Amino acid sequence: MKVLRPEFDLEAFRSSVESADERVLILDYDGTLAPFTPDRDLAAPYKGVKERLAALHRQEHTRLVLVSGRAASDLDRLLNMDPRPEIWGSHGWERLRDGKYEPPTIPDRWEQALLEARDACLKVAGESQCEFKPASVAVHWRGRENNFRKDVEQRLLPAWSGLASRLGLEIHRFDGGIELRCPGRDKGDSVRTILSESPPEAVAAYLGDDRTDEDAFAAIRGRGAAVLVRKELRDTGADLWLTPPDQLLEFMDLWII
Repeated sequence: MKVLRPEFDLEAFRSSVESADERVLILDYDGTLAPFTPDRDLAAPYKGVKERLAALHRQEHTRLVLVSGRAASDLDRLLNMDPRPEIWGSHGWERLRDGKYEPPTIPDRWEQALLEARDACLKVAGESQCEFKPASVAVHWRGRENNFRKDVEQRLLPAWSGLASRLGLEIHRFDGGIELRCPGRDKGDSVRTILSESPPEAVAAYLGDDRTDEDAFAAIRGRGAAVLVRKELRDTGADLWLTPPDQLLEFMDLWII
């Protein structure tokens, strides 16, 4: 593990986790708990992660939350945990908690725009590379040749840019693709809501890998630890960097008492 901000005291944080009466652990999925794979439907967690998630979920004094850009139903399927942990899907637009699903409320004009974006994605990239979620459409190029990415950027991006400028949608790049999203929600909003629902003295951490996790890192600043999880370091606002899977498992073990 490597401390990235001199203000962050790793040993003091370890001690606070061990002694806390209330704790909140918020985790991204792809690239954080699970390695990237060209077939996103087969993105299984690193070995040892699922057992630790189950142990954490059983702890009464730990609130375990998964926050992902994936649809909540997709993440629920990949985790396949019983009982289910709390899940915030689609960058916070939807929520699964205590067996109840809270769907997003999307204005009609955005729903129509997402349908147009879906059609354009299918024509350019094909169904296997397109991902359709309640508040966004994404195209993935991980595992494909560079020519595929160039074709997407030359043919699909202009169409999506037109929709974004006309209807106020947003285009976001992530590791391995681009996404057209409804505005107004991001992972930082999810983190702020989760913390507002938790005791103010609760020790908290957010673990993520992608650029989309930077909003969450900023949101947890002053309330807990922002932890970057990836093989290679990049520019980030995180407090701590750890490499998966060994250091990820070590960090998760801190929370299991």
